[in-house]
Amino acid sequence: MSTQADGSLSGRRLLVGVTGGIAAYKSAHLVRLLRTAGAQVRVVMTAAAQSFITPLTLQALSGSPVRTRLLDPGAEAGMDHIELARWAERVLVAPASAHFLARLAQGLADDLLTTLCLASAAPLWVAPAMNQQMWRHPATQDNLALLRRRSVTILGPAEGEQACGESGPGRMLEPEAIIAALADGFRARTLEGCRVVLTAGPTREAIDPVRFVGNRSSGRMGYALAQALAGFGAAVELVSGPSGLEPPAGVTRVVVESALEMETAVMERIEGCDLFVAAAAVADYRPEQVAPAKIKKSEGVFTLRLVRNPDILARVSALPGGPFTVGFAAETERLEEQARAKLVGKGLDMIAANQVGGTEGGFEREDNALLVLWRGGQRLLPMAPKTEIAEQLARLIAEQYHAQATGQDP
Repeated sequence: MSTQADGSLSGRRLLVGVTGGIAAYKSAHLVRLLRTAGAQVRVVMTAAAQSFITPLTLQALSGSPVRTRLLDPGAEAGMDHIELARWAERVLVAPASAHFLARLAQGLADDLLTTLCLASAAPLWVAPAMNQQMWRHPATQDNLALLRRRSVTILGPAEGEQACGESGPGRMLEPEAIIAALADGFRARTLEGCRVVLTAGPTREAIDPVRFVGNRSSGRMGYALAQALAGFGAAVELVSGPSGLEPPAGVTRVVVESALEMETAVMERIEGCDLFVAAAAVADYRPEQVAPAKIKKSEGVFTLRLVRNPDILARVSALPGGPFTVGFAAETERLEEQARAKLVGKGLDMIAANQVGGTEGGFEREDNALLVLWRGGQRLLPMAPKTEIAEQLARLIAEQYHAQATGQDP
């Protein structure tokens, strides 16, 4: 993507934070690319960052004085740090060290950069960079999960050789990739005014008051997609099966348990809906009879008779003048063949298929890969964190939705 050609960063006000780490050398290239793309750039550095790159370097590249101290007598006469927080349209921290992410997650404001992150209403984006073991540590992953729930956008990291001699996840994304993500972010309100109904998570089909028939879905993919679509400007109603996840900011959640409850909730909301995304793993069958009391263990064989659940996706796609409809297919074999059969057989506009089972992504995992099919095209989204896959899929949905509405190629 050429950010210079499409002009999406031209005139944008970007506050770039630089924290301590060897990847700080990439910040110089990042700032230069941002200026080349026409952005206005202000740089804030932590004390540790100055051990790796000088403020003078970034001042020369950004064309503006670099701020390094919260209580700077030369800049605080008019509460300059608050004015800087108000000035920014985006706050981008690249690199973002593990230490910085931990302070950010705890809401600390003990230096200029963390204070600006709390004081600014602008969207916050961070590009982590650290040793692969630090990245994998549960404390870091918990901090990232908390930041994502607060709608902080996490860019990367990439995998590969690191300065410490180890190899794995933790490399800061290359500046070109960060630029492309920022440019996409400024174009992201492409679903403004669209109403989306999205299902997520598993369903539980009661056997008795204690037991149920269920599946391994965690709801992560659906929740991440709800957040991504909301970020594109859509009004999202999330109909969710049982999940331990927090609802994304700005998304209306309706909690259900069974497939019948999910069908009712969807059909009550589908009128006037522009987009319907069926990311939930809805049970195909439910027990024919639900025991009113807990079934006691016996010596004999226990037989459970199951009946078909309604096909919510097929019912929505069959509605006259219905919404643009996106289905999901979780398959253990013949991924494209079976996904394409569902796309055609249910009359869908788009389907996102993923391989489950074995060592592949999918249920109960942080990462996923999708094969996205639509009439006349397809796209492979390689293995990545589900939040990143959700952003890519949301962009594809928006492109195809508008292409269908206008009768033009995306």
